[in-house]
Amino acid sequence: MSASRLTARRAGTVAAVGAALVLLAAGAASAHVTVHPESYAKGATDGVLTFRVPNEEDSASTTKVQVFLPTDHPVLGVLVHPQDGWTAKVTTTKLKTPVKTDDGTITEAASEITFSGGKIGAGQYEDFDVAFGQLPDDTGRLVFKTLQTYSDGKTVRWIEEPGGGQEPENPAPVLKLTAGDATAAPAPAKTAATTAEAAGTSDSTARGLGIAGLVVGVLGLAAAAFALVRGRAARS
Repeated sequence: MSASRLTARRAGTVAAVGAALVLLAAGAASAHVTVHPESYAKGATDGVLTFRVPNEEDSASTTKVQVFLPTDHPVLGVLVHPQDGWTAKVTTTKLKTPVKTDDGTITEAASEITFSGGKIGAGQYEDFDVAFGQLPDDTGRLVFKTLQTYSDGKTVRWIEEPGGGQEPENPAPVLKLTAGDATAAPAPAKTAATTAEAAGTSDSTARGLGIAGLVVGVLGLAAAAFALVRGRAARS
């Protein structure tokens, strides 16, 4: 095989691999259930957690979402924001260790929130807002194991906890709790404008990744063409 053909083949391979990596990164970035914001101060009060649930299936809709709240480090004063088309059910559990607060001793806390009756179609996502009265101050993170059920009966279990520096295949939403001002103002409630802004940011990121992939491909083709032209010039 001539040097020019070998160079052209390598350039084409680089272009294909680069484009594939870009597409894989774009898909992995938004596939699993997540909680927002990603962190709060330990013991934070009067805030809002948003659970973002994307639909991964092309031929089925998400019809039920179950979010499990830890009871060893309970989230107190849980309230669910009404969601068009969805019914929310909050299940409470008696705590093994009651929590003492300024308002008294808490013996029960929410352990599960089930959203049902709605539908998340292919290529769509839904944000579920949950307000809290107080977060625990005796742990560094909260893991919200989540089950996502589809219209075809399939259930995806987002229950794996991160560890070892590598993200698991089905990671659970994790909220980091940091040492900070627990009385800081909570995140502002979402409006149509902020939702549109978030969607625009996500769309811009996806376009950026797509453009990067095209640039890699074009550079690879240009290298291949240059190698062929140089090879022909050398033979002539």
